[in-house]
Amino acid sequence: MAPHGLLAGIIYPAFGEYEKSVTEAKIAIRDEPDFDIGYSVLASSYVALGSMDEAEKVVQRAFERKLQNPYLAIERYEIAFLKGNRMGMEREAAQARGNPGVEDWMSHSEALVLAYSGHLKEARKMSQRAADLARQANQRETAALYEADAALREAFFGNAIPARQKATAALGLSKGRDVDYAVAFALGFSGDSSQSKTLADDLSRRFSEDTRAVFTYIPTLHAVLALNRKEPSKAVDLLQAAIPYELAGGSRAHKLYPAYVRGEAYLISRQGREAAVEFQKILDHRGIVISEPIGAMAHLQLGRAFAISGDIAKARAAYKDFLTLWKDADPDIPILKQAKAEYAKLQ
Repeated sequence: MAPHGLLAGIIYPAFGEYEKSVTEAKIAIRDEPDFDIGYSVLASSYVALGSMDEAEKVVQRAFERKLQNPYLAIERYEIAFLKGNRMGMEREAAQARGNPGVEDWMSHSEALVLAYSGHLKEARKMSQRAADLARQANQRETAALYEADAALREAFFGNAIPARQKATAALGLSKGRDVDYAVAFALGFSGDSSQSKTLADDLSRRFSEDTRAVFTYIPTLHAVLALNRKEPSKAVDLLQAAIPYELAGGSRAHKLYPAYVRGEAYLISRQGREAAVEFQKILDHRGIVISEPIGAMAHLQLGRAFAISGDIAKARAAYKDFLTLWKDADPDIPILKQAKAEYAKLQ
């Protein structure tokens, strides 16, 4: 990769500097018009900045040049999701079917979107399809990542047993850095501190010089473990190291998870205003979070933060945002039951 492409795709996104990434990606494409990765980087940086129309134009230019890069199709699907373009999403998903190298990734993206609005049963089926397709293509690491993301989803929604089952499935396929992190997070969030700590310690040992592991993954996992020990102040302290990196790019970064955990710590400490800042940060960066489960959960958590602060009007509004997003959600999801009960008490 040439210097401008390196800066655009790796260096600047690692620090969440998407404006600089855009500048460098444009230069990379100008110098090499058929540099397909350059178009992906430019589009994703525009999405991160919330410039969906510009991102859409970039992807269209790439398709017009007949560039073959699976991420371009995923990018177009995600842009359609962020713009609320249901027909566009369905079109991209349909075009990906039967397309090796794209279909599994698209199925995974569809699973994320389904879960984002609480359609968990459908999300499980789509997620399993993605993992099965990856296994059939002998892409064990990719299949493990899909299983790990499914574990995270179950953990956030309060389904501890399915979260642990999916975590086990992921570890049975791979022990990669990103798999271990997602699994350790899901296990920790589901209350299995012992295995989560084992994985966190292993990550620390194996990736002691890896920037993302040292400054984001490991502090975040230790913070989750601190929350399980009822040490929210310790969790906040641990997460200081992640602040410069929590907006960082990368398809497997699970961006803004440190902010979510920090918000949880403030909630436990009954510091509603501080918690609200963290959850609002997630809602203000939809182009970074995309369809991660924390994007939906942040509405609920913001409601909880406002309730703690005594701002009942804002709390009701935030709860309503979540319940509207999940109006057709599967009714038996634990977090949904909790949200409805909490909202009722605010009336």
